Amino acid sequence: MGSFFLNEILKKKPKIFLEIGVFHGVTSRNVCELLYKIHKNDFKFIGLDLFEKNDENKNEIIPNTKFSNPFKTIWYRFIKREDPYSLNAVQGLLNKFKDNVHLIKGNSNKILKKIDMSKVDYVFLDGGHEYNTVKNDLDCCKAVIDNNGTVLCDDYDLSYAPGVKQSIDEFVKKHHYKREIICNGRFAKIEK
Repeated sequence: MGSFFLNEILKKKPKIFLEIGVFHGVTSRNVCELLYKIHKNDFKFIGLDLFEKNDENKNEIIPNTKFSNPFKTIWYRFIKREDPYSLNAVQGLLNKFKDNVHLIKGNSNKILKKIDMSKVDYVFLDGGHEYNTVKNDLDCCKAVIDNNGTVLCDDYDLSYAPGVKQSIDEFVKKHHYKREIICNGRFAKIEK
């Protein structure tokens, strides 16, 4: 999945990249490494996440937050003594690119309305998986697509989160955008 995902980004060579749903920042780090190879320091990465579990996101479908690698669990729990999904932990992981990275803590239902999306070239949408959240996120990303950008949605055909597929299908149909289902239904790529 990782190399496929990065090759999708490489095709567009975006300079301003937005990731909605940073999680623990590993994907963010890989994207920043790629953007640095393409543009050196002439890129901007914006990452948006709640960076915490709270009552505001209790209805969201949250993926498994357990590390499969036991060394990562030991590293964060006993050595760093830090929640790997916290803003501090993700900032630490992305520190190499601190001049290019802007992390925003908050709910995409509120924050995206405050971002000038017309300047963003590429969006990786992997935030909340509840129908209304995905619908809101896509509505806010309309300016990206209208300016010949790309929105790549993760978890398109996830059986336990049918609202993702439903909101993407409705959005594409409503705006007459092109949708490409790729990687065995894992991703939906939306473009003009």
